Amino acid sequence: MAFLEIKKTLVAESEKKAKPVGRDIGFGKVFTDHMFMMDYDEGKGWHSARIVPYGPLELDPAAMILHYGQAVFEGMKAYRSPEGKILLFRPQENFKRLNVSDDRMCIPHIDEDFALHALTELIKVENDWVPSEPDTSLYIRPFVFANQPAVGVHPSKSYKFLIILTPVGPYYSTGLAPVKILVEDEYVRAVRGGIGSAKAAANYAASLKAQQKAMDKGYAQVLWLDGLERKYIEEVGAMNMFFLMNDELVTPELNGSILPGITRASIIELAKSWGMKVSERRLSIDEVFKAAEDGSLTEAFGCGTAAVIAPIKEFLLGEKVVHISDGNTGPFAQKLYDNLTGIQFGKMPDPFGWSYEVTL
Repeated sequence: MAFLEIKKTLVAESEKKAKPVGRDIGFGKVFTDHMFMMDYDEGKGWHSARIVPYGPLELDPAAMILHYGQAVFEGMKAYRSPEGKILLFRPQENFKRLNVSDDRMCIPHIDEDFALHALTELIKVENDWVPSEPDTSLYIRPFVFANQPAVGVHPSKSYKFLIILTPVGPYYSTGLAPVKILVEDEYVRAVRGGIGSAKAAANYAASLKAQQKAMDKGYAQVLWLDGLERKYIEEVGAMNMFFLMNDELVTPELNGSILPGITRASIIELAKSWGMKVSERRLSIDEVFKAAEDGSLTEAFGCGTAAVIAPIKEFLLGEKVVHISDGNTGPFAQKLYDNLTGIQFGKMPDPFGWSYEVTL
């Protein structure tokens, strides 16, 4: 397949950054030497694909992203296998979802095959940035934003698409240790018909106030309820939610205000392959609390690219505190984590064909 040419301007060896080492390298704090960029102009399409030194962008003060928030992004990872191979996890699904977000935010589609090609070319340049220590990976952030200099509410006529890379350790410093979650009963993040099902930057801006409130109370994340009845569970910050009740795995249905997570979809496929009953349905917070109190809820956890699996030991709603199981990581969450990361790092067989090897 013939792709748009990608021009490369590389950093001199003497100017390359020192790479962080060890498991405790943090998350999203150090970026690699290079990034991918390309531009869109109405009437010309996507053009000027290039890999250039990582650095600041020049924006006009009237760039529409700064005024109207027209931006979407994705989150992915590259993993180092025991044999030294570099593996991606279902990257085609990320670029499909990017275009779904693009469509919702009136951003021109990007050729998904070319986006994956551009990513692999960038990783080839930065392959020595993919860490090999346990629980580390290279986080990948593709994003698109409007940059037409104009004041007026309408879709931009020009955009930039970038991919940046950052070596990371565990998303939570505690690793797989269970976290505490605040159930949000004041603010609303998304409603059906809004942009909750798109990975739009504005969704995350809308979540910050509640997230700050949760952290001030000593809680790791916010559990969002539906924006209309404030009754049904949606998602946790940057994660989808799962509950193990009476040997049934339950997750909120995709209703238009929940992000269709790729880790979420993978968990559903894994669980079904193990013969488990999996339900995607409306799930009220009252049902979850009652199940926790009568013992039928044995595990609760969030999932996403960054954290993979985040077991939950406690929910707080108003003044009511509900504890999950005994506060330890449950055996099912552990099994999911072991199998997902086993496939991602190339340590276990991949019967689903999820792994994508970057050929250096």
